[in-house]
Amino acid sequence: QVQLVESGGGLVQAGGSLRLSCAASGLTFRLSAMGWFRQAPGKEREFVTAINWTGGSTSYADSVKGRFTISRDNAKSTVYLQMNSLKPEDTAVYYCAASPGFGLRIRKDDYNYWGQGTQVTVSS
Repeated sequence: QVQLVESGGGLVQAGGSLRLSCAASGLTFRLSAMGWFRQAPGKEREFVTAINWTGGSTSYADSVKGRFTISRDNAKSTVYLQMNSLKPEDTAVYYCAASPGFGLRIRKDDYNYWGQGTQVTVSS
């Protein structure tokens, strides 16, 4: 059974930083593409960032480019999201997602497995 468990969310002031983690089990992590999505109240779940199986290729939404960094540690079966210069509009539930395979995945429908989400709230 595949499990993705996010952690690291919380309340932070605008301009601050948070680091999210997503620990994966039940799948061959090192052969899986990973991604982060977010969903604000009343809005659709949207793509934030993705990383391929080696970590050598990444993609970012324009809204977070230059502020967020995705990385992975295949030895720990964990993917990270470092979020800097946070803005109130970054407030959302952040979800980790996994897809067996090698290439980048940027669409929700490309992902097979999802975590339960972790709340990030940025105050102004």
